[in-house]
Amino acid sequence: MAFVKRIQTEAVDQDERSRPRDAAGLMTELSDANPVARRWAARDLAAHPAAVGALIARLDVEADATVRDAILTSLTQIGDAVAVQGLVKFLRSEDTALRNEVIETMKQLPDAVAPIMSGLLSDADPDVRIFAVNILESLRHPDVEKWLIQVISNDAHVNVCASAVDLLGEVGSEAARAPLEALKQRFAQEPYIVFATDLALSRIRKG
Repeated sequence: MAFVKRIQTEAVDQDERSRPRDAAGLMTELSDANPVARRWAARDLAAHPAAVGALIARLDVEADATVRDAILTSLTQIGDAVAVQGLVKFLRSEDTALRNEVIETMKQLPDAVAPIMSGLLSDADPDVRIFAVNILESLRHPDVEKWLIQVISNDAHVNVCASAVDLLGEVGSEAARAPLEALKQRFAQEPYIVFATDLALSRIRKG
């Protein structure tokens, strides 16, 4: 039975991709009742950067996990500033799974994310600032340490600073030593900050 089901699924896939594949048709197909059609449309729109707005709009309402994955994959492949700006709104989403998927997507786009990182790290919402630090965890960019030092030097929220200290323990250099010492003094009554700062400083000394 599984074999028959797989053949049927492949046939559906081939049928859905037999439709016109121009950008306008694909964007229309993003609203198709069949998730297979929506998934193929999302995948094929990776070749059409002008469709970023349509992909972001669909991501906002898409309930099928495979379609959502296809949308995020295409946005990663397009990878421009417009795609990143569209993804930022989902850092405020109440859908934890979607929010985490967006964070993982943004980690793969260092060049496009870099210009907006300072803004994310100074966002009025401390949760967004924490998510921005989470993005830095895997963001392969030369300014990661600088951004983290900015956080521990200026942010008044203990949880945001704690997230930044944890990461500085992995990527920090001598440049982070004085800011870490200052943070330890500023949050001297917060046991975790004191512990994490001491650990980060110890790793810097050993490094």
